[in-house]
Amino acid sequence: MRVDLNCDMGESFGLYQLGQDEEMMKYISSANIACGFHAGDPHVMRRTVELAKANGVGIGAHPGFPDLMGFGRRYMKCTPEEIRDYVMYQTGALREFAAWTKTELQHCKPHGALFMMAMEDEQIARAILEGLAALSEKMIVFALNGSAVEEVGRQMGMPIAREVYADREHTANGSIVLTRRGPSITDKEGMARRVVRMVTEGRVLTPDGEDAEIKADTICIHGDTPGAIDLIKEIRAAFKQAGIEVTPVRDLLFH
Repeated sequence: MRVDLNCDMGESFGLYQLGQDEEMMKYISSANIACGFHAGDPHVMRRTVELAKANGVGIGAHPGFPDLMGFGRRYMKCTPEEIRDYVMYQTGALREFAAWTKTELQHCKPHGALFMMAMEDEQIARAILEGLAALSEKMIVFALNGSAVEEVGRQMGMPIAREVYADREHTANGSIVLTRRGPSITDKEGMARRVVRMVTEGRVLTPDGEDAEIKADTICIHGDTPGAIDLIKEIRAAFKQAGIEVTPVRDLLFH
């Protein structure tokens, strides 16, 4: 049994240092790299691509709304064409940094408010997917279970990786319960067992006590969640005990 572990990366910019990229990169298999709109800058993008390659980690774009002040978490009213262009602009920029290191982009995971809007709105989902398809037909797109991105992506023939979260609660329909910051980790062993169950049984207990079905191709752990390093170490240990192999998502979908 195999699964991908992903984390948002490269969110430092200028004088501001964010996240724990170098340490988290040792334990993940796919990195979602900020592309300069909600966080990151060209120098950080290049360094993060190099760091991912050095660690054998799949490289992915993490495009967001042009909202540095709000860290891409504020909902913006944009046309589908604007959203398509935002995604193509950011993902295309990261693609060139990947090419400079003689590697390719593996995936794209939209960020923050753009991600959540796309999961619920078919027009936004299609705009994002059309932009990504123009860049690469093999671009894997991360999506929540049962989301508009998953449905439209399947219709378009795009490779979709269903994403679950180690540090967020899930709803019965496969979405997530949002918090501005990850919850402090007080029971990393319990959270790791929850992740293992999502992978091995395809089920998760919701905050309402419902035992919901869920499919886990890739698991997100946010690097800015307090205790993230301890949590990911616990998850890796639990995976080893359960016989679960961590591998980049391209190897799950294309091999």
